[in-house]
Amino acid sequence: MSSNTLVLVACIAVAVVLLLGLANMLRGGSSNVSQKLMRLRVVLQFFAIVLIMGVLWWRST
Repeated sequence: MSSNTLVLVACIAVAVVLLLGLANMLRGGSSNVSQKLMRLRVVLQFFAIVLIMGVLWWRST
């Protein structure tokens, strides 16, 4: 799996969790579910940023 594919998968995962959280809030879903989705989004964003920075560093060497 190429580094471009990994970055794309990480970004799509963040977007999917964000959209799920927004959909839950818009339809008046459980606030606990919204909180869990937002926490998951933050964790996924952290890993996506670390992955992107790692790919940029690896390509620069």
